[in-house]
Amino acid sequence: MFELRLQCLQSQVDTISDALMALDALSVSVEDADAHTDQEQALFGEPDMPAPAAGWLRSHLIALFATQALAQEASHLLALQDFFDHAVLLSISEVPEQDWVRLTQSQFEPVPITTDFWVVPSWHEPPDAARWVLRLDPGLAFGTGTHPTTRMCLRFIAQHPPVGLRVLDYGCGSGILAIGAAMLGASAVDAVDIDPDAIVSAQANAQANHVQLNLGLPEVAQGQYPLVVANILAAPLKVLAPLLCGHVAAGGTLLLAGILERQVEEITAAYQAHLALEVADNQEGWVLMRGTAL
Repeated sequence: MFELRLQCLQSQVDTISDALMALDALSVSVEDADAHTDQEQALFGEPDMPAPAAGWLRSHLIALFATQALAQEASHLLALQDFFDHAVLLSISEVPEQDWVRLTQSQFEPVPITTDFWVVPSWHEPPDAARWVLRLDPGLAFGTGTHPTTRMCLRFIAQHPPVGLRVLDYGCGSGILAIGAAMLGASAVDAVDIDPDAIVSAQANAQANHVQLNLGLPEVAQGQYPLVVANILAAPLKVLAPLLCGHVAAGGTLLLAGILERQVEEITAAYQAHLALEVADNQEGWVLMRGTAL
């Protein structure tokens, strides 16, 4: 694979990018030509303010071609076009071959939840200390064990195993929390999400971990549960307060995550008519909140 790199004005970016794609480029990317210099230009302003500009004054276009001949032909044809005035060909160079799958996998290491409970990608061997191993690979649905909210929920479940209990995972994403509950002794686990892709992902992950989940859209959640877990975000958690609390059995536990430390008061207020919440864990600016139904 060969990389063609050129420099052009912002007004030329779209036209030249379209021409490169028409000349069989596999991809075209745009970078700030003045990056890491005193002339570097930010494209985003202050929060809630419009971007200061639509693009950089000078841009680098990087096009990938399957062969050197295609890259050279593209550079030759572009140079003949009127719209290429003021643009400059910088280089044509070979791109070293990469094992992109291995490179991507190298970014995901086993994640310790407790000393003996680990989330481990399928291409890694479990650590010697792992008694419980939850196999999970990165996918489209949220939840790989790397985010603090996921780790805190899993840690609570590991430290308070739901042996013999019926569990609801509301907003299951990848299914990681539901799978953890099933592995740690839950008698039955209902896992629901509004995203059909999440349900497909959770089903595949459950099969990979040899556990049974009752998966589906939110209407699958029926009745009350001794443990209800919802790792979503603060805004939907506030809206869902009556529904989630209605699913918690008397004396049962509600776990809420996806909450920033600064959002604790508003979540507490949203749930106070149903049950009292307390912060059960915190990590990297995120909190896990716990409530017990009366």
